[in-house]
Amino acid sequence: MADDYRTAPIGDADRAMLTYVDKLTRTPAAIVADDVEALRKVGFSDAAILDICQVAAYYAFVNRLADGLGIELESKPGPT
Repeated sequence: MADDYRTAPIGDADRAMLTYVDKLTRTPAAIVADDVEALRKVGFSDAAILDICQVAAYYAFVNRLADGLGIELESKPGPT
């Protein structure tokens, strides 16, 4: 799934969610009502859609904030 969610063996709801998040991340200005409706059609409530949007937007915000400040990821310690 890490390589390409589009071909991963996942359910329709997960695929729709990832499609929405991918579009929101890459081209946020291109999101339209039909994108939200696609999430409703696979069973997401409006509250769940809000959660999906907020998590994706927050993740993008934090990454851009870190990038803008030149913060580098800490490397995880290896096994001892």
